[in-house]
Amino acid sequence: MSGEMVGVCGIAVMVALMILGMPIAFAMTLVGFLGFAYLTSWDGGFFLLGDSFYFQFTSYTMLVIPLFVFMGEIAFHSGISKRIYRTAHAWLGFIPGGLAVATIGACAGFAAICGSSTATAATMGTVALPEMKKHQYDPALASGTVAAGGTLGILIPPSIVLIVYGIQTELSIGKLFIAGILPGMILTALFTFCILLMCFIRPSLGAPASKTTLKEKMNALSGTVEMAILFCLVIGGLLIGWFTPTEAAGIGAAGAIAIGVVRRSLNWEGFKKALLGTTRTSAMVLLIIAGAMIFSRFLTVSGLPQGLASWVDSLDASPYVVLLCIMVIYIIGGCFMDPLSFLIITINIFFPMIIEAGFDPVWFGVIIVILLETGAITPPVGINVYVIKGIAHDVDLHTIFKGISPFLMVLFLGLIILTIFPNIVLFLPSLVR
Repeated sequence: MSGEMVGVCGIAVMVALMILGMPIAFAMTLVGFLGFAYLTSWDGGFFLLGDSFYFQFTSYTMLVIPLFVFMGEIAFHSGISKRIYRTAHAWLGFIPGGLAVATIGACAGFAAICGSSTATAATMGTVALPEMKKHQYDPALASGTVAAGGTLGILIPPSIVLIVYGIQTELSIGKLFIAGILPGMILTALFTFCILLMCFIRPSLGAPASKTTLKEKMNALSGTVEMAILFCLVIGGLLIGWFTPTEAAGIGAAGAIAIGVVRRSLNWEGFKKALLGTTRTSAMVLLIIAGAMIFSRFLTVSGLPQGLASWVDSLDASPYVVLLCIMVIYIIGGCFMDPLSFLIITINIFFPMIIEAGFDPVWFGVIIVILLETGAITPPVGINVYVIKGIAHDVDLHTIFKGISPFLMVLFLGLIILTIFPNIVLFLPSLVR
């Protein structure tokens, strides 16, 4: 059996194991270990197994993941998310659909200090959904807004998905973070326009909340100060060159703790919950990455990624045809799998094809994140939808999926814009050495 065929069989076995319920980290590890040992030797397989796990859990570079997760956890438990929403509510709540627009703005703000799609959706859902329900917002609009707004958590830096993409492809995490800023702002604006348009056509979807005075608006602005400080400290430090991504993560986590202590909004119980949440999330992500490293080494030895890249090159097809095929695969795959897991499984297969087609890898990283965002709200698995369902028990899944459909169209529009005008993504990274 040829190496490429062994690689194909390995992918099929891994998918079968996941369908049977095996956690993806263990499925990738088992198949990668057995496949690598089969193609090389058992000694090589055992060495790869030990080396991969040791590297992932002792690498200084990998420290960036738990530190950014910790920053987001501290921000949540110290009440920063609630203050961000309160500010957006005060400034935007009085217009038709204003609470939904405020939710999108608050999701974007929290995404700037979180890095996780599900965490952003869950955090803002607990704050925004009761408020929109009180003002008799359409349940589909309310739930769809929070589920879609949560997707900004993996695009606006710091982003766990961009970190993993950078690690897997050996690209600058700092440049990837900076590349996500303008697309994140564009998608936030498109989501906002979508809500305003829907409420203009059907005002009953979202009645305006009571107006606030200028004094109340100005007082509410204090709720964005902490978010602005953390974002400027982390991303500004990366942009200027003061910090490496790992140092920026450490500074951000320390800054979040300092803000919670100074405001006296972070108690010992909240700190312990933040530590526990960080440990759980980080262990899951690092195990998946370690399994992905083993699986990707197996695929590399099998020659499958190189063979696919050569096959694509031999087709003499337009680079955009190749890109379209990859996009379709990510959209369909994202409907059935967790976004981060699907990225880790596929990136080592598709990345050589993208490079061969002549696309910029930093630009492609942002495109992948947006594709994964669509998967996070697309049936049947759309993880953000199930997160919102867990919060809004009185709203059925059909209603939530109905609510996210306009936002899916917005994400596709964003993909088209960024594909036609790639410099939107690449402008800010071009300013950084």
